[in-house]
Amino acid sequence: MCEMAEVLVLGAGMVGVAAALELQTRGHAVVLVDRRGPGEETSFGNAGFVQGEAVEPYAMPRDLRTLAAYAVGRTNDLVYDPSALPRMAPVLWRYFRNSAPARHRQISAVYAQLVQRVLADHAPLIAAAGQEPHIRRTGYLQIWRDARDAEAGATEAERLIRDYDVTVAALDGAAVAAAEPALKRPVAGGLLWGDCWTSDDPGALTAAYAELFTRRGGTVLRGEAASLARKGAGWQVETEAGPVDAAQAVIALGPWSPDLLARLGWRVAMLWKRGYHGHFAAPVRLQRPLMDADAGVVLSPMRRGLRIATGAALVARDAPSDPGQLLRGACAASELLEIGTRIAEPQWFGHRPCLPDMLPLVGAVPGEPGLWVDFGHGHQGFTLGPTTAQLLADAMAGARTELLAALAPAARPEVMRAA
Repeated sequence: MCEMAEVLVLGAGMVGVAAALELQTRGHAVVLVDRRGPGEETSFGNAGFVQGEAVEPYAMPRDLRTLAAYAVGRTNDLVYDPSALPRMAPVLWRYFRNSAPARHRQISAVYAQLVQRVLADHAPLIAAAGQEPHIRRTGYLQIWRDARDAEAGATEAERLIRDYDVTVAALDGAAVAAAEPALKRPVAGGLLWGDCWTSDDPGALTAAYAELFTRRGGTVLRGEAASLARKGAGWQVETEAGPVDAAQAVIALGPWSPDLLARLGWRVAMLWKRGYHGHFAAPVRLQRPLMDADAGVVLSPMRRGLRIATGAALVARDAPSDPGQLLRGACAASELLEIGTRIAEPQWFGHRPCLPDMLPLVGAVPGEPGLWVDFGHGHQGFTLGPTTAQLLADAMAGARTELLAALAPAARPEVMRAA
């Protein structure tokens, strides 16, 4: 038996679930398809931040001091496998070029338009999904042990206040200690970032949004996105309930989107940044999430315990799990906090889908009627999902704006082109 829908959304992470909800709100009959349950892949493993303050995307450092530190392994926020770099080199080079100050300012002018609305876009979904008890609106604290680093952070914060009116306060060591009593030794200084909400279980928040979608009449099915194929004037995908046909399909598969698009004749330039997390007992609960810049980790109070999440590992996508970066970060963070024993669980890792121009791809696939994309959110899929969902729905309704044009595949051959 073949089910029918108006729109297929492939991918049940935050981006795909939000897209399904938004299209449903606008009157479409939507089927959401994933090989696993909602929120069980990349959206499960992040630090739980909805970052209304993250107005600029992560640029690649270009100063020799930082690059040299990366090269010799003196930092823990980024690690790499030298054998994997040659295959990444073309995308890394484009990423490096786009990180030049003038180009990064141009990109940030677009990116900030997305981020400055994310809290307002999440708010009604949080309320409707009954998730208010699981959201903190206390921001997060970023700290440095070295006074020069703390001063540089404060200078950068002043620039972001001037350019974007973000909410952030520079704190000296005493103010940091007052803001976070759990710290057991002094630090040089820090930043208290506002405009950031945090979830105590990001996978559960994504699943709650999916439950809202089903309560409103949507359908969620297990299926294999790789089976997507043209069927007449529309699209078909195989699911546990049999084939599902739809006039339109949305690829919202995060780091797996390039694989499906390659089967359809498209090449996507993507950099996959691997991240790990682990949960630890928390003898003393943090007031708010803590970013330990020197340890290269974020520490977030979660339902399962204290989640410690890593920065980026540049390794092959099929490389075996190596939690060394996580364990080093936890050890360094334990100099500042009482961190209990690790909670037994399978070692989680996932891949952030980063595009070389640091903007998500949102819009129509050229020459493929009824095929749309919504992926490539880098570190911010959990943050940006509801926002790009609205933009995708606008594009599908025929809207034309400068922002939509900047995100569309048609305008970005460096990122996505016919193979």
